[in-house]
Amino acid sequence: MSAEAPPAVPAKAARPRWRRLVTPVLSLVLAAAVLGWFLPQFTSLSEVWGAVRAMSGAEIALLLAVTVWNLATYQFVLVATMPGLTLRQATVSTLTTTAVSNTVLGGAAIALGLTYGLNSSWGFSRSRTSVSLLVAGLWNNFAKLALPVLALSLLAFGSTPSTGRVVAGAAGLGGLVAVVVLLGLLLHSPAGAARIGRGAGRAASALLRPFGRPPVTGWDQATTKFRDRTALLLRARWHWITLGTLVSHLSLFVVLLVALRIVGVDDAQVSVVEALAVFAFARLLTAVPFTPGGLGVVELAMITGLAAAGGDRPLVAAAVLVYRALTYVLPIPLGLGTYVFWRRNRSWRRPPNTAPRTALVPESA
Repeated sequence: MSAEAPPAVPAKAARPRWRRLVTPVLSLVLAAAVLGWFLPQFTSLSEVWGAVRAMSGAEIALLLAVTVWNLATYQFVLVATMPGLTLRQATVSTLTTTAVSNTVLGGAAIALGLTYGLNSSWGFSRSRTSVSLLVAGLWNNFAKLALPVLALSLLAFGSTPSTGRVVAGAAGLGGLVAVVVLLGLLLHSPAGAARIGRGAGRAASALLRPFGRPPVTGWDQATTKFRDRTALLLRARWHWITLGTLVSHLSLFVVLLVALRIVGVDDAQVSVVEALAVFAFARLLTAVPFTPGGLGVVELAMITGLAAAGGDRPLVAAAVLVYRALTYVLPIPLGLGTYVFWRRNRSWRRPPNTAPRTALVPESA
């Protein structure tokens, strides 16, 4: 007698196409409005182009030099947080994932999955990648939250900061304190990590319940193991991770500062501290992914902020557009090239979980 066939599982209803398209369309509309409508209203595009064309060969060479250095600093944090990863592998990983983040709405999530794929092909386990992503992401957010506070403090020595700057600085400080406290609770003890895991598990289960999904389990054990591996890494390398993160963020700022000075925005118009403040607050906006890579949002924040600080409008617009071309546009073709290299290069491939181990990688990872 034949066995009875199991009941068919109803297919999950597909999300309507129009809903999937709403967010990307709104994102493109926002970027187009800023770049296609705001800039012509704000300044003369012919004057902007004239400022760009006036750059000498030596000035262009200086800009390219600081840009190359900025691109190189992306790898420092990744190498520090992923024991066993080579600098060449880190270069391929950062450029490839940056290109995805800069071109696709929600690219951060796609880049996250791509990072797991890259590292897995090189023999790194998912747990090692998870620890690296968590620590690098936390330190990156620490820097984004701390830079506005630093800039606000420096501005306070020279002039009375505006109400908006005080509010933004206070928000950054509050966010920084909250993240540091949560990280401290996670790393303080295995029991504290387990409590955080159980709390996160209850919250996730509550979110899944309306969709008929079963409650999640084992999050307390997962966070405890995760805590052990993260604490091991931070005890040994927290200073290198912190230094690498600061160098990466400040190198990005240097590209903006050099672009400002080269097009003619001198210190009398916009000081270094004022430029740092605008840069810091614009970077803070990228924490919310309105558009891929903050396209349109960053330009709007930087141009209006630097002009409000005293910069000549056409020169400020020219500097910001040059800065974004070097830090947002340039990584896209470079990342495409590194992606093709990764797909074709087989000499770095390893079986799963066979990457070189160090004292910072427990056998259970």
